[in-house]
Amino acid sequence: MLVENLAHFSADTRFEADLVIIGGGPAGLTVARELRGAPLRVLIVESGLLEEAPQANELSTLESIGEPNAPHQIQKRIAFHGANCRSWTQDLQPYGVRCRALGGSTHAWAGKSAAFDDIDFQERAWVPHSGWPMDRSSLDPFLDRAADILNLGPNRYDDTLWTLLGISPPEPQLGTQGLRSFFWQFSRSRVDPLDIMRFGADFLRLEADNIRVLLNATATRLDLTQEGDGFRGLEIATNDGQRHTVHAKAAVIAGGGIENARLLLASTTIHANGVGNQYDLVGRFLMDHAGARIARFGGSNANQIMRRFGFYGLRNSGRTSMYMHGLAITPEMQEREHLLNSAIYFMPEHAADDPWDAVKRLLTGKSKRQVKDAMRAIAGAGLLGKGAAMKLLSSDRLPVAVKDFIVQTAIRYMPNVAADDFLSRGVPHKVTDVWIDAISEQQPDPDSRITLSEKTDRLGLPLARVNWKINADERRTIMRLGHIVESAFAQARLPKPILEPWVAEGAFNDAVIIDMAHSMGTTRMSASARSGVVDEQCQVHGVRDLYIAGSSIFPTSGHANPTLMIVAFAVRLADRIRQTLL
Repeated sequence: MLVENLAHFSADTRFEADLVIIGGGPAGLTVARELRGAPLRVLIVESGLLEEAPQANELSTLESIGEPNAPHQIQKRIAFHGANCRSWTQDLQPYGVRCRALGGSTHAWAGKSAAFDDIDFQERAWVPHSGWPMDRSSLDPFLDRAADILNLGPNRYDDTLWTLLGISPPEPQLGTQGLRSFFWQFSRSRVDPLDIMRFGADFLRLEADNIRVLLNATATRLDLTQEGDGFRGLEIATNDGQRHTVHAKAAVIAGGGIENARLLLASTTIHANGVGNQYDLVGRFLMDHAGARIARFGGSNANQIMRRFGFYGLRNSGRTSMYMHGLAITPEMQEREHLLNSAIYFMPEHAADDPWDAVKRLLTGKSKRQVKDAMRAIAGAGLLGKGAAMKLLSSDRLPVAVKDFIVQTAIRYMPNVAADDFLSRGVPHKVTDVWIDAISEQQPDPDSRITLSEKTDRLGLPLARVNWKINADERRTIMRLGHIVESAFAQARLPKPILEPWVAEGAFNDAVIIDMAHSMGTTRMSASARSGVVDEQCQVHGVRDLYIAGSSIFPTSGHANPTLMIVAFAVRLADRIRQTLL
């Protein structure tokens, strides 16, 4: 595999390929990965470098005219997204999180993975614009291949997982109260046993003589045939504005939910309103996952809840996979009460007297009460010793094989302990409360959309103008989910959750709902060009050899984190391209 920086080429260089892939995130790299070794010249153009850099990140600046815009939403976004992505700032990205570097969003994600449900693919009378032009079952073989790419275990996300685990479901069960078990997996790195999957690092381990990667290469324009019905080429530019061209037989746009629509809209050489936009649908139906905190458990109930809804390790095919147990609304309850597909998961909260925080204050000279912090550190000696062991495990003193063995064993036999270390990057914390966080799909809304701003970036491209909408159905679903959980736990004689005031009082307009940085739907899949942007094979309606990969093709969003679905569709698309170009 050849990896180069576009800045090292003289101006107006022309690159030739059979397939050009625009974007080096999970979608684009998966298409390339599946085509390695094929008699095809594959060129990946990635706007960023191997790691995130300020100059590249500046190109992700957007203009937001919709949600989230309230002060409490912004404060929560900064706390939530800022903790996961060091390069992200609210000022540049008031909606979403984009990472411009090889590996894309996996520089910031938590590795959380799950498949969409059957109901997500169905047309639902209570969800306008729902329904996919394909069945969920037709994706099954591609989901299995995607799980392997993501280093996941079996695709089991419901109560059938208990059988694989070899244990009985915890009692009492909640199936009669409108809730069902739902599980998430965590994609773990093959490079660093203590890290989650980073697509860039994982991809660079592959041997692929037919793949070439151009870094610092931002796509600025799509070129079509004179008739406007086929792909012809691409203009790319370095961060300092030097222009080049790419000529290829076919292209895959894989820049993410925002950038895919932005590039189509900005490419106006042949079609004045952009590529694939004959019915003004590019950029419409922008969806995300609406996330909100709805309840908590305090005191002695915290440990009981985490034991019940914690983590499970599954040994399968020589590796151990990590599953997290949550709850989702049953399809029957969704239909009966006209609710959206949604789920809850349980998040521990660190204690105010956490010993690691005390140690950090002492070491950095920021402790205002040194004696008190010293006492906290001494009282937490067990946690500190455990943390020191984790730091040794993450150092270069141990061979990778030894680290992997230790981590796999911990996940298998002590999944909750391993998960706490894994998710806290090896720094264990004292836990007091457990929060219930809700995540909901959105109703597809044509007025929730991406258009182009009058403002431009330094390359002359119009900024994306984002008008993300949080509708009443999302607010009502999340609020109702809180009450369903409260009732179900009471009937099962489980600890009673303490509902957030807005949930308890039914004041859903007071909900602190933010985007989960899962931009979807802006180039939705459809059977007809009158209702979407790409067909069932992910080809842009009316434009030969131009394909789109990523969550922008999703007609509905489900509640599951989208990366597994993104990778599955990318695998499927790679098979299609192989058949078409060979």
